[in-house]
Amino acid sequence: MFEGFTLRQVSIGEASLRVRYGGGGPPVLLLHGHPRTHTTWHRVAPLLARRHTVVCPDLPGYGESSKPVTDAEHTPYSKRAMAAACARLMHALGHERFAVVGHDRGGYVALRLALDHPDLVTALTVLDGVPIGEALARCDARFASRWYHWFFFAQPATPERVITADPDAWYDVDARNSPERLGAENFADFRRAIHDPRTVHAMLEDYRAGLGIDRAHDDADRSVGRRVTCPTMVLWAARDDMEDLYGDVLEVWRPWTTELRGGVIDSGHHMAEEAPDELARALLAHLGAPAAARGPATTHPIHPPTSPAPRPRTPPRRAPS
Repeated sequence: MFEGFTLRQVSIGEASLRVRYGGGGPPVLLLHGHPRTHTTWHRVAPLLARRHTVVCPDLPGYGESSKPVTDAEHTPYSKRAMAAACARLMHALGHERFAVVGHDRGGYVALRLALDHPDLVTALTVLDGVPIGEALARCDARFASRWYHWFFFAQPATPERVITADPDAWYDVDARNSPERLGAENFADFRRAIHDPRTVHAMLEDYRAGLGIDRAHDDADRSVGRRVTCPTMVLWAARDDMEDLYGDVLEVWRPWTTELRGGVIDSGHHMAEEAPDELARALLAHLGAPAAARGPATTHPIHPPTSPAPRPRTPPRRAPS
C-alpha cells in the first residue's frame, strides 16, 4: 500500500498530523472523511502521483493525528481550525500553493481551505457533499431520518458510550467494511481508529462543530456573498443520495463558486475505494488541464447515471458528511 510514499508525523506547532506523501509535480492535498483515515486514498493516490506530489494526512482528531482538547463551542474541531492545520502542514512540507480534494467531512475542510486561504488553493474538488450551511438550511424529515446520525453525534457523552461499546457493530465491520472491500491494510487502519476511544470522541467533536460553529461560518460567508475563486469540481456517487436529497447538486453549489463543474461517479459513497480509476481520471482532468482546456463549467455528468436510483440506507453504517 502506498508503494514509494513516505509516512511520518509532521509537527505543525502545538499538534502533529500523520501524513503520507509521494510522487512528483504540482502538489495536491487529499482529505478523507468519517470514519476513515488517510489510507482510504490508497488506490487513488498512486494514480495521481504519476503527475502530482500527493499529500494524504489524517485529519486533526482522526487516525493517528493529534486530538486537540475541545471547548464548549467545539472550536478545535471546526472546519476553519482543521483547514488552518492543513495549511500549516503543507507549508511544513514546502508547498506554498496546492490543489485540495476532500471527501465527506474532508470536503467541508477543503471548502474552508479554499474560502479562508484563497492565496494557497489552486483548485478545489469536493466529493459527496454540499456546504454544511446549505445542508442544514434544507433539512427536512427525510434528511433527518436518513442522516439522523448528524444530530445523534452532536449529543453530549451518549454517542461515545454507544459507539465504543461495540465499534465493529456500529461501523458494520465484516459486511460493508471488510478487508476484501477496503483492502487489508486500509481495513486494519480503519478498524484500529474506530477502536480508539480518543479517536471516536474526536470524530464526534467534528460533527458537534458541524451543527454549531461550522454552520455559523458558512452562513456568515453566504450572507456576504463570499465565494471560492479557484476552479471547483463537485463529484457525487450514483449510488448515494445526493441527487435524491438535493436535486441538481451543482445548483446548490453555484452561489459558492466562480468556476464550477462536476457530475456523477458510478460508485457508492466511498468512491476512492470503490471506483478509484474513474475518480482518478476525473481528478487528473480537473487538476492538470489549463483553464482554456477545461472549457466552460458544465452540468454534464462525469459518468452517465445509468445506475439504479439511490436507495435508503442505515446512516450510521455509512456515516456520510
